[in-house]
Amino acid sequence: MSEISNRVASSPIISLNMEEFYPREERVGFDVSDFLVERLLLKEKEFRQALKDLEWSIYKDKWVAIYCSEDAIVPTWAYMLACTYLEGLAKGYCVGNLENLEQYIAEQTLRNLPLDEFKDRPVVIKGCSKVSIPLFAYGRLVSLLQKEAKSLMFGEPCSTVPLVKKPKS
Repeated sequence: MSEISNRVASSPIISLNMEEFYPREERVGFDVSDFLVERLLLKEKEFRQALKDLEWSIYKDKWVAIYCSEDAIVPTWAYMLACTYLEGLAKGYCVGNLENLEQYIAEQTLRNLPLDEFKDRPVVIKGCSKVSIPLFAYGRLVSLLQKEAKSLMFGEPCSTVPLVKKPKS
């Protein structure tokens, strides 16, 4: 009688689960419209004072999207000024909506991916996750790994959808 072996566990396939390393800190918005005069315009002196008086600790260790929800003319420097208060306090921030923030988070997270570990190896990108991971992150992951991996697949090691395979040289 032959021994039963787990071929998936003993294969060279790397299973990449973004849920294991994707940031879970809270995402919040910083709406510049809260500082507009009559919800139309921004006055520099008043805006600067309001930012100085704001309790910035509420943004500590959170991801922050800086945006304006009103159809108003907001100078670029206003967004930039808000950024200066978040630097070193927030986990990270971007000027844009929450979707832009999620793309920024994906970029920052995938920038630290050790690509050399995937060199010439078959890689399965796991899809089922309890953490909400944006489609942008999956697309970005493919663009990074396609240059390194021997093959890319999506799903689970026992049931995958092939994405790309390098030709044999």
